Amino acid sequence: MAEMAVPTVRIDNERTRVTEWRFAPGAATGWHRHEYDYTVVPMVDGRLKLVTEGGHEEYAELKAGVPYFRNAGVEHDVINANDYEFWFIDIELK
Repeated sequence: MAEMAVPTVRIDNERTRVTEWRFAPGAATGWHRHEYDYTVVPMVDGRLKLVTEGGHEEYAELKAGVPYFRNAGVEHDVINANDYEFWFIDIELK
């Protein structure tokens, strides 16, 4: 079993949840569904492996400080494809 990524909730109120996610090399979030619209802000440059329904795999190349937005409903597992710790801030809009 792969090592699990470590979430630390920094803010959780009626409007937003902000979670810091830290991934050791090869660590994964585990399969999950995003219940809210969200923005991810990578804190380092790196590559994430995304596994979606049916086992489809794709890679995302992320740059430190360059955010991206996704709508609620995304289902996937996210895996650190780097040989170093990767981390990002996940901002969910409730």
